[in-house]
Amino acid sequence: MSATQQMVPGFDGQPLAVHRVGAGRPVLLLHGLFSEANTNWIKFGHAQRLADAGFEAIMPDLRAHGASAKPHDPAAYPRDVLVRDLFAVVEELGLETYDLVGFSLGSRTSARAVLAGLSPRRLVLGGMGLEGLAGWNRRADFFIDAIDRFDSVKHGDPAFFAVSFMKTQKVDREAARLLLQSVGDTDPAELERITMPTLVLCGAQDRDNGDPVKLTEALPDARFEEVPGTHMSSVTEPALGEAIVRFLAG
Repeated sequence: MSATQQMVPGFDGQPLAVHRVGAGRPVLLLHGLFSEANTNWIKFGHAQRLADAGFEAIMPDLRAHGASAKPHDPAAYPRDVLVRDLFAVVEELGLETYDLVGFSLGSRTSARAVLAGLSPRRLVLGGMGLEGLAGWNRRADFFIDAIDRFDSVKHGDPAFFAVSFMKTQKVDREAARLLLQSVGDTDPAELERITMPTLVLCGAQDRDNGDPVKLTEALPDARFEEVPGTHMSSVTEPALGEAIVRFLAG
């Protein structure tokens, strides 16, 4: 089953690409930094697994990613711009009962959107630990440095894999740099307000965004599941999609 694509307006009217696979209860899936819907959810079969289980996978390309707008105006990146865009997508598509799944930056966006009032039925936070929600500035600084040193980073440099992925994804570095500065930190004490059933899903070798067990413990109704892989490789594992389907269908 191939994905369809439509353009919907973001919070400020900037066009956002939304990819859809399947028919049934809607599941919003938010990809990670420098990725897009195809790489994170379609290419390795996760969207199709959801469709086969009776869901509709709805996958936006986040602002500054994929086929969505990549403005270079700083005014297009206010604080928590991705949260604002997510609210706009939910409203534009008329979603009422739906599940929400994020990976890495998508998880951070999902958690902050719930804290801002979004009410999915169930929530999946993939590739995320407690420190990744609370300590975003340190993580953002790492990627901004990678962007600033893009042409001089060599193999062995801590930023090498980030730069390599940016090259593979043909990332608009100016737009990405602006976006990185717009993401807000989350106080761990706020997490008690995320009350819907939540799955914290992480690669066995993935601690890029901190400790997923601590994140699970900080949430009122959460469980933790591990899949094979690192932060990058866990996205390629069938187990990731299978775990999402099991949790949402349960």
